[in-house]
Amino acid sequence: MLKIDNLVVSYGGIEALKGISMEVEDGKIVTLIGANGAGKSTTLRTIMGLVKPVSGTIVYNDRDLLSEKTQNMVCRGIALVPEGRRVFANLTVLENIKIGAFIRKDEKGIKQDIEWVYSLFPILEKRSWQLAGTLSGGEQQMLAVGRALMSRPKLLMMDEPSLGLAPLVVKDIFRIIQEIHKQGVTILLIEQNANAALHIADVGYVMETGKITLKGPGKELLSNEDIKRAYLGQSKK
Repeated sequence: MLKIDNLVVSYGGIEALKGISMEVEDGKIVTLIGANGAGKSTTLRTIMGLVKPVSGTIVYNDRDLLSEKTQNMVCRGIALVPEGRRVFANLTVLENIKIGAFIRKDEKGIKQDIEWVYSLFPILEKRSWQLAGTLSGGEQQMLAVGRALMSRPKLLMMDEPSLGLAPLVVKDIFRIIQEIHKQGVTILLIEQNANAALHIADVGYVMETGKITLKGPGKELLSNEDIKRAYLGQSKK
């Protein structure tokens, strides 16, 4: 389990996170939704050790993550699919996927997992020798997810995976997220697309200006009138 307690993060004296607390239970899909600038990405960056908090704790499976170096997170079973994909544009699709397995030595297992990634994203197999920079936005997002899966994470964190993608591609991405979850991977999903995220989430958190303002089952939050007005473009009748 990932547990965040009373986390405070400041940028130049301005509090980006104002004492947030949340939990990601093993085997669940948990989503954190909110408007742009609410502090969602800051939360992920702090978990990964890229940002140091003013106060608070982050514990994963009884281990203090705030004392860990960012490069060690993957060894703890945590992988991040960053906002904007961040694929290596001048490397091939296959080379990008293999980079995700950089801490592993089991060649047989790596080959099996490459086939698993290809089964999730058949287009990547067809494009395996194509430079990643020439892929479409949706294909790059698939590649970023596939690369992260190659470390065999227990917890997969995804930062705005639907950002800038066509609706049909978004639908595919969320279908794949559910499939990955069925394989036993715990998922923390950061999303502006509240409708898609809450439909698949076991638990949802709503963040507004650095604070957690609501928590509940995904389906329950979908029917919340305040959520409908603020994030789903629906008005109360």
